[in-house]
Amino acid sequence: MKKVLVIASMLLISSASIFAIDPKSEKSELLTSFVESTYNLLKYEGKKPDFELYKRGIVGYLNLKKQNKLSNSKYLTLIDFRLSSNKKRMWVIDIKQNKVVYHSLVAHGRNTGNEFAKVFSNTPNSNSSSLGFYLTAETYYGKHGLSLRLDGMEPGFNNNARKRAVVMHSADYVDKSYTEAYGRIGRSFGCPSIPIDGHKELIGKLANNSCLFIYYPDKEYLQKSVLANEANAYEMLESSNYLL
Repeated sequence: MKKVLVIASMLLISSASIFAIDPKSEKSELLTSFVESTYNLLKYEGKKPDFELYKRGIVGYLNLKKQNKLSNSKYLTLIDFRLSSNKKRMWVIDIKQNKVVYHSLVAHGRNTGNEFAKVFSNTPNSNSSSLGFYLTAETYYGKHGLSLRLDGMEPGFNNNARKRAVVMHSADYVDKSYTEAYGRIGRSFGCPSIPIDGHKELIGKLANNSCLFIYYPDKEYLQKSVLANEANAYEMLESSNYLL
């Protein structure tokens, strides 16, 4: 990751020398240049998250980092609910090493849609998925075994996550065999459920305040999300210790 930071820093310095004035639009361009450089160097032999998802995830990560929320800043989890639930649409990125360390299926809530996620809610008992940025919290053992509590960081969109018991847990219905039998993987009550295989190791890594982002291009969310603010993210990017 050090090489990535050196290259990205050079891009920022050269760009800053070109732009004497630095309004919001130019800060956005500089931020995009940085994110593009890290994205292009992201190590993974499989299908990477697309650039839009990656950039939005990095922006929120930086904003949470600026707020000193990420005591576990090593990992960024991205979930792309634009994709079919039959596709691997969850990526875990090791920010320090700039590589994808986990890529899998992930379920959405039963009232969010069938194969595709379409409807989202922050309302208790909605049995729907909620969009936006979360902090992972403590682990516990429940009916699905080792599970990970989540705290939604976006009022109006996911801040009822803990009250709704929206957690990360494994489930046997998040599997290709379920898809072959029913045409799609199973659905949860709103939790981002993951495959059983390897779930304990993954949950152990992600616990204790790492960043998780669930994305869908909902207009209201994109207009109102504070954590999606690129200007604030750029200010964090300018600091020398944002990845520490």
